[in-house]
Amino acid sequence: MNADPLPALPALRSLGNLAECKPVIVVDSREQLPLAFTRLASVRAGLNAGDYSFRGGETLFGVERKSIQDLVGCCTGANRERFERELIRLRGYRFKRLLVIGERADVAAQRYRGSVSPKAVLATLAAFEARYDVPVVWCPTPEAGALQVESWAWWYSREVVKAANGLLAGGVGQTSG
Repeated sequence: MNADPLPALPALRSLGNLAECKPVIVVDSREQLPLAFTRLASVRAGLNAGDYSFRGGETLFGVERKSIQDLVGCCTGANRERFERELIRLRGYRFKRLLVIGERADVAAQRYRGSVSPKAVLATLAAFEARYDVPVVWCPTPEAGALQVESWAWWYSREVVKAANGLLAGGVGQTSG
């Protein structure tokens, strides 16, 4: 599933021609089955929170990825406590998402292993979304999830560049004193 390539970010005015600059996805080194990115380059490195970020935005941008089976496992016991600690770390990020690979309908129909009821899984997700301010986004396939992470990284990094340009514009021609 290939989508149109993402355009380059706008250049930072005071840093020369960066017209070909694009964000580089950072994949957490503990991620066992990383998403396959097709539009942006990626590197593996340790992240403090989340499974995906982008280079230079590691403390601003975080995406935690779960399969439906992983998600169900995070709704009870010690796995829940560990997962909540992860969500607490993401809470301080400017952009954070919980990306679920699968469809909500699969949870509602209990198409997973385990005895946790669909109602409990969905209620837990709703509580986590409200408690930790981490929006939940569903993508039906890993390919769709990878495209979504790339899109978020591109758009968020674009906003960072625009804000930097605004700061630079405010300082042009001004002297102290």
